[in-house]
Amino acid sequence: MSRFWSPVAQKLVPYTPGEQPRGGAFVKLNTNENPYGPSPLALQAIRAATDDGLRLYPDPAAADLARAIGARFGLSPDNVFLGNGSDEVLAHAFHAVFSGKGPILLPDVTYSFYRSYCALYGIENREIPLDADFRTDPADWKGHGSAPCGGIVIANPNAPTGIALPLAAIRQILTQNPDTLVLIDEAYVDFGADSAAGLVAEFGNLLVVQTFSKSRSLAGLRVGFALGQPSLIEGLRRVKDSFNSYPLGRLAQTGALAAWEDAAWFEQTRQQVMADRARLTDGLAGQGFRVLPSAANFLFASHETIPAETLLADLRTRGLLVRHFTAPRIRNWLRITVGTAQDCDALLQATGDITGRA
Repeated sequence: MSRFWSPVAQKLVPYTPGEQPRGGAFVKLNTNENPYGPSPLALQAIRAATDDGLRLYPDPAAADLARAIGARFGLSPDNVFLGNGSDEVLAHAFHAVFSGKGPILLPDVTYSFYRSYCALYGIENREIPLDADFRTDPADWKGHGSAPCGGIVIANPNAPTGIALPLAAIRQILTQNPDTLVLIDEAYVDFGADSAAGLVAEFGNLLVVQTFSKSRSLAGLRVGFALGQPSLIEGLRRVKDSFNSYPLGRLAQTGALAAWEDAAWFEQTRQQVMADRARLTDGLAGQGFRVLPSAANFLFASHETIPAETLLADLRTRGLLVRHFTAPRIRNWLRITVGTAQDCDALLQATGDITGRA
């Protein structure tokens, strides 16, 4: 720690990303990357855009991409905000709509970056406990008496559990909190959950966040977006333009637009992930794992007799990386990305060897 750090920096506990190994031959099932690669049309578009135009600044509004995204959901470009990955979009949203208000509500088991944003921007948070099956009751997300509520943040499907709320539950939460901003983080929605994007025109208190990193295999480009009514989106733009007017480079905009328009590749690869997820779920269950029902591109699993930390270490020695979290309620669980069919076979072979139930 430097004596020049600000008081804020001294108190921060940064988010810890999944391991990105630089050496060794690992089957990487720890960071929820899509195993099937970007749309060939996206790669072609990126190559074509690698020219003298890179000396120029990109479109600060990413207007072509915003127009295409809005059109898909029956919305206008004014309903769309774009940023450098959904993590940046979320950060700007926390700053723009939650700072300076009462505590925001979060599930007690959820994406840990939310708490990092709260610490960074001085936002209090209050946890809503999930039940023993890691599910939530929409009625739990109603303002509690006179206690102030500065906002609600729900990942749907949730991370790291993979469990999704039905659209009716999202509607209930929005309806019972008309004066509270509800942010629905849909990073994994394309793998089996229902998007709340269709509710944007109806509810002024809704902000939906999605990413190109998962279902469109562009984690390396860093493209995310939010959908909301224009007045909400304008607040995010004010924060963005006070921080970085050009968050999306020319290649990112070009590649994301081509990927967005390649419906065939998107559908083919997401269906393959969902099929492999079902097979991996059955295989792990047959080896003594409890596997939560997932609508994401990962599974959350706990073995009936072998501790998660032991499994984590044993899998690593076999060249397989999975994710382990140390929070009390989930320290005996592993998050396992759904890889290719070959990756899933390798994982099941390894877990079978470890559990003696190959």
